[in-house]
Amino acid sequence: MKLVKEILKNKAVKEVFSVTPESLVFNALTLLAEKNIGALMVIDKKGKVVGIFSERDYTRKVILKGKSSKETKVQDIMTSARAMYKIKPETDINECMVLMTGKHIRHLPVFDGQKFIGLISIGDILKAVIVEKEKLIDDLSDYIAGKYA
Repeated sequence: MKLVKEILKNKAVKEVFSVTPESLVFNALTLLAEKNIGALMVIDKKGKVVGIFSERDYTRKVILKGKSSKETKVQDIMTSARAMYKIKPETDINECMVLMTGKHIRHLPVFDGQKFIGLISIGDILKAVIVEKEKLIDDLSDYIAGKYA
């Protein structure tokens, strides 16, 4: 099974978008919409990851609580770095699927020790699984057709 580092290496868009904790939620939402993504890393002015901001944070902590996205700061609703689920580059994608399914999350930050190196989504995992299954089907079809004889 594939490892997270292989997914990061093969991602079409390698750039991870971020906001500061002081950013307004409205601006973070605008960036999510512009980039067609579902989460942003929250990085302070020193370059340290302090959290993650997702569409789910917005819907559950702004809309449902009657707050305004133009007045609320990301730091007030983000998932803090302490509460974030993190993975390593050597993590197997099956482990990622179990974690994402069990914890009902769609994005996993990837850390090599203390260093943030990327972000994978459930879509990235699904794509990797599908590619792997298609290759297996092709190999089995070739075997059945006698191409390996």
